[in-house]
Amino acid sequence: MAVSKEEVFKALKSVVAAGTDKDITALGLVRNIQIFGEDVEVDVESPQPTLHARKKLEVDVLKAVHENINPKIKVKVRTHITEQPEQPKSNEIKGKPIPGVENIIAIASGKGGVGKSTVSANLAVELANMGFKVGLVDADIYGPSMPMMFDVPNVKPTAVDIDGKSKMQPVENYGVKMLSIGFFAGVDQAVVWRGPMASKALNQLIWDAHWGELDFLLIDLPPGTGDIHLSVVQSVPLNGAVIVSTPQNVALSDARKGVGMFRVPNINVPVLGIVENMAYFTPEELPDNKYYIFGREGAKHLAEELEVPFLGEIPLVQSIREAGDVGRPAVLQGTTVAAEAFRNVCRNMVSECVKRNESLPPTEAVRITTMAGCSAVK
Repeated sequence: MAVSKEEVFKALKSVVAAGTDKDITALGLVRNIQIFGEDVEVDVESPQPTLHARKKLEVDVLKAVHENINPKIKVKVRTHITEQPEQPKSNEIKGKPIPGVENIIAIASGKGGVGKSTVSANLAVELANMGFKVGLVDADIYGPSMPMMFDVPNVKPTAVDIDGKSKMQPVENYGVKMLSIGFFAGVDQAVVWRGPMASKALNQLIWDAHWGELDFLLIDLPPGTGDIHLSVVQSVPLNGAVIVSTPQNVALSDARKGVGMFRVPNINVPVLGIVENMAYFTPEELPDNKYYIFGREGAKHLAEELEVPFLGEIPLVQSIREAGDVGRPAVLQGTTVAAEAFRNVCRNMVSECVKRNESLPPTEAVRITTMAGCSAVK
């Protein structure tokens, strides 16, 4: 007897898709029906990939045709697995946005002693000078330095009630809101914690704080590539990272590793650029002289090699050290060589952040407030 596609399709309405209350025709799972005399071939998608589910679907299709049309019809059923939307890998690092915070930038270094915290402090203050709303997290749990650099070593964050929850109110100076473990530990008290405990403390500094509306939140990371760094990229969606290095080879070797860490596929944080600190020494009495004590343009050459932006160089001058010691960042010193150097680096960092945000899809874009000549990102 002859059979039509319409009859087969109608018969398949009695087959309920596994895990649903709808039939396979209503769900669009019937791909194709071919009729060759009394032979019927049916291609159907299986919403479940297991062999057991696919075999049951084959039996149900056979049964539907035989019971609703003719038990003598030869039926060949080919099952196909429904393509599932790609799921994030279990080890893929994701972060959730901090309410009110538009851009989060990590300041990192491969090794200690390269002036990363000094750069972080000055960039934060210069961003505030440019008119941005700025926050700063001192993520160096074991060696916090921001309380001293901002001249607030004895200030304690207060508690504030936000929507029924108690939050830390960041300490503010020079227009920068900041939190540091140094506000909670004594000046002479060493923080002796294992990695998980330090990471938990950092998450509290970030998430249990009332930051309000911020254009930029800078995170001053500890040296190296360890638990704290991983905790940061897991907990917050970084817009980018800035690497600080000196020109000497031993520092550049570690800076290379710092860039490599952010480029690991399951981290994949854009490196906004490299800053060369202690680039040259200029005596106060000979302001036009430059002495390349640690080597010349090493970080600049590294940036070119790794194909990341070079944000600028900071000189090795006494005033920067003195500014840090008295808690008044060097960028506040007016038109000195040091202040201008930090301003140049900050402008370049903002420019690279704008470029980075413009390259994102519209649904993921982060807007930078239009201030001080910086264009908005939509």
